[in-house]
Amino acid sequence: MKRDEDERGPRDPGPAGETRTVRTWVYDREGARAEVLQEVAGERPVTLYLNGRELVTLLCLGHRLDELAVGFLRGEGFLRNRADLVGVEVDAGAGAVRVSTAGEPKLASRLWEKRTITSGCGKGSVFHYALDALMARPVEGGVQIAPAQVLERVTDLNRSSVDLRRTHGVHTAGLAAPDRMLVVREDIGRHNAVDMIAGHCLLGEVALDDKLLVTTGRLTSEIVIKCAKLGLSALVSVHAATALAVDLARSLGITLVGYARRGRFTVYSGDDRIRP
Repeated sequence: MKRDEDERGPRDPGPAGETRTVRTWVYDREGARAEVLQEVAGERPVTLYLNGRELVTLLCLGHRLDELAVGFLRGEGFLRNRADLVGVEVDAGAGAVRVSTAGEPKLASRLWEKRTITSGCGKGSVFHYALDALMARPVEGGVQIAPAQVLERVTDLNRSSVDLRRTHGVHTAGLAAPDRMLVVREDIGRHNAVDMIAGHCLLGEVALDDKLLVTTGRLTSEIVIKCAKLGLSALVSVHAATALAVDLARSLGITLVGYARRGRFTVYSGDDRIRP
């Protein structure tokens, strides 16, 4: 049975990730120098094993590894629903996550060696191939949201971005209903943050057809495809979209919103879901 998040508001904003304090030197225009202790985001490799076989190594903050692994597998097509997942074993000390599934996913044999570096910052590699976009079905129906609510959810995301405020070195993603933020995740990679949201929702069987995704990352084709695979009808960011992201969003029926800041935003696709 699918369930919604707590009606009272953000149910699980998530703990802060790994950071480290380093000594830095800050200069101004005139050359004056000051020594400052600065928090920087942690970065560590975590290797994901699927049914006993090494699949991929992700670069991440090193927290919420169960959600990250499950969300990654869901986004790449290895997991389709909660019933596919048998177990998740996290060995944080060794930097490993072992996931077992019910039977060998059909995609596994085709994708073991199809690793390609993409524009996903903080992510070691992803599986990218020509049919990826075709696996995502057009999104029908979906969320209806007012302009003020778009900007309010971006404000909620910024307020919840603990690691971003501390380090200025991570990305944040949030799952939201039109009237409230539900779940927030942060990581050095924008893809990782979205994958954590996806993993959280698969593990908890959270319905996504009436939700939107809000992110601090760039709006690229990969993020649009992730949303389509999850059935998310709206994607909002404080940054701009690429041309391919716009084309895909229009073909997949996704409302794509960028530059959501300073009291205004740009709709690249799906303007019919923005209601007065």
